[in-house]
Amino acid sequence: MPEHHSHVRLPEIPEAYWLNSVHLPTFPSLEDDMQVDVVIVGGGLTGITAAYLLVHEGLRVALLEADTLLHGTTGYTTAKITAQHGLIYDELIRHMGKSKARLYYEANRDALSFIRETIQEQRIDCDFHEEDACIYATTDRGAKQVEQEYEVYQQLGVEGELVDAIPFHIPVHNALSMKRQAQFHPLRYLAHLVQVITDKGGRIFENAVSIDVVDGNQPTVVTRDGHRVTGAKVLACSHFPFYDGQGFYFTRMQADRSYVIAARTDGKYPGGMYISADSPTRSLRSVKIDNEEMVLIGGESHRTGQGNDTLEHYRALEIFGQDVLGLKEILYRWSNQDLITLDNVAYIGEITPDRPNVLVATGYRKWGMTTGTAAAHILRDRVLERNNPYAPLYTPSRFYADPSLRTFLAQNANVAAHLIKGKFDMPLKSADDLAKQEGSVVSFNGARAGAYRDDEGHVHLVDTTCTHLGCEVEWNHGDRTWDCPCHGSRFSHSGEVVEGPANRPLQRLN
Repeated sequence: MPEHHSHVRLPEIPEAYWLNSVHLPTFPSLEDDMQVDVVIVGGGLTGITAAYLLVHEGLRVALLEADTLLHGTTGYTTAKITAQHGLIYDELIRHMGKSKARLYYEANRDALSFIRETIQEQRIDCDFHEEDACIYATTDRGAKQVEQEYEVYQQLGVEGELVDAIPFHIPVHNALSMKRQAQFHPLRYLAHLVQVITDKGGRIFENAVSIDVVDGNQPTVVTRDGHRVTGAKVLACSHFPFYDGQGFYFTRMQADRSYVIAARTDGKYPGGMYISADSPTRSLRSVKIDNEEMVLIGGESHRTGQGNDTLEHYRALEIFGQDVLGLKEILYRWSNQDLITLDNVAYIGEITPDRPNVLVATGYRKWGMTTGTAAAHILRDRVLERNNPYAPLYTPSRFYADPSLRTFLAQNANVAAHLIKGKFDMPLKSADDLAKQEGSVVSFNGARAGAYRDDEGHVHLVDTTCTHLGCEVEWNHGDRTWDCPCHGSRFSHSGEVVEGPANRPLQRLN
């Protein structure tokens, strides 16, 4: 292995390369009630792709984004476009059967084909490159899992190759490649789709926080400002569903965070996209930054609001990058949040069986480029009342006793434990103890509170009780947010909602 170097300085502020490298149009806030054919809530890959598909069908579409377009999960991805979603196919065969495992592959293969063909037909400049995807094992256990996955590939007719080495200084036992997958710059791709949507009459609104749906044959989305947008269908594409519809999605998904650094390295990147079969997860792909090839190093997944100091996850990726590639400079660092369903397959379709006019797409398990694209096609077909071969696989109302019941019980036991622990965990630190740019749970007037001291020395105090279901939030040092360990809600240092399911800010105490 290369000699381990001293630490390379991490950027002080987390910032995603994708968002920093593209100029996105801005859109007005919603100021009037509207009637359209389809209301889409969420301005990420799924919502934008669904709007793009529906305006091509001649439908009147309104897309409502709570913040600004593409500043949610899509803006913080690693942007691999692949049907190789870790070690998923052996698991799918065991829990759902061979036919559904094959459907999962076909849905994601078709999504890759759609992205490839759209880029080629419309000549979108978005750094699209075909690359082989590869899962590698560094332990005996991981190697056995990779071999089992390869056997499943053969059963399903998935093209793959089992090899005993990868082109890095990583001692692997074996690796499994899937040919002709791809990577791209997701925001450049989606910026083009946004332009097409508006050219065809689609309406896009930013800073339009949707908080409820009034049910009926013509469901109506209600915004925080009191405006109402009515359509024949409502598509909830807001990462975590902004409206639950008594589907209890917060009990059926867990929120995980993962981390990325973008770095200049000592040597030339050998090509390909890589992910480890073993934990902690390590992910590699190349990226062009200012016409120079660099590397995205990702991984370090953990449940939101739980675990170690989050800055240490960036440090772990830096050490891995030093050992494997030799880092010269880290230009960007960012983290992302993903939702994982009970059976590791996304929920796409009617939000509940008795609400067929409200559709949802969520739970992509870190593979949003293909899953989100597949979701947009399923949602389009549900709107147009067309059959879609993949809709039954993803239907949110499904339930497989194994693994869903076991996972459901484990997840909600974890939530209960953190709810109780947070209520009895009284801090010793006070706000006066904080340095600039430091945040912590503190004691304030004899009660638990959250405090952050900004660059100017001003202390922001908030009640640490999450406004979703009352768990106690924890300070995220790496991203300077308050994160809920129960259902993954996140808030800024001053208490504003960054990520749902919460839709109300933390109470300010000063």
